[in-house]
Amino acid sequence: MRKQSGFTLIEIAIVLVIIGLLLGGVLKGQELITSARVRNLISQQDGVKAAFFGFLDRYRAYPGDYSQAVANIPGCAGCQNGNNNGQITANAVAGATNHEQIVVWEHLSRAGFINGSYTYAAAESTTSAPTNPYGRYLQMIYDNVYDGTPTTRHNLKTGNQIPSDILAEVDRKIDDGVANGGSFRFSAYSGDSAGGGTAPAPATCYNAATPFNWISANPDPNCGGTSLF
Repeated sequence: MRKQSGFTLIEIAIVLVIIGLLLGGVLKGQELITSARVRNLISQQDGVKAAFFGFLDRYRAYPGDYSQAVANIPGCAGCQNGNNNGQITANAVAGATNHEQIVVWEHLSRAGFINGSYTYAAAESTTSAPTNPYGRYLQMIYDNVYDGTPTTRHNLKTGNQIPSDILAEVDRKIDDGVANGGSFRFSAYSGDSAGGGTAPAPATCYNAATPFNWISANPDPNCGGTSLF
């Protein structure tokens, strides 16, 4: 008779344990990556908001809207001035003569309130505006492009291409977890004020019924939010 050979129960158990450890390591690694991205987004929002209020405290005007930037900000001889009407708006809106939502980054960087060096351009680029961890441009502007019951006000948009489950965690950590309420909300900003990119859609980023929470189970990869001032 032939003697058949195979794995023993102990060997199979060892293999299963190893596979379990490998899967656990992969899942833990993904969790750490997600946590790092959440912390990065929160830190970025907090840093820019602090810069905004620091600039306001020093110059008594909003960055981007400041009409005396060329005269008063060090190293800003070639900068753009705003129209000083108390609103950071796009070109030709409320009397603006340039895209103040892009000028804002030039003012903040030249005044030393944010890292990097940004120079005004008619559209966002890597030299004129900072990006989120997914490569889309932030936007600080006076508008109502956000969900809930929007009123025109200053807000800092994250830019798009952010998975909805990441925004859900951001919202839970800094606000109420509701995508269309509180101080952090969904925004359809496409990540480029000149119109580039695909705008996020509310229906795929958060649930349409109470409690209007961000979709986490099957996250949409193209979502965005904004912090209201």
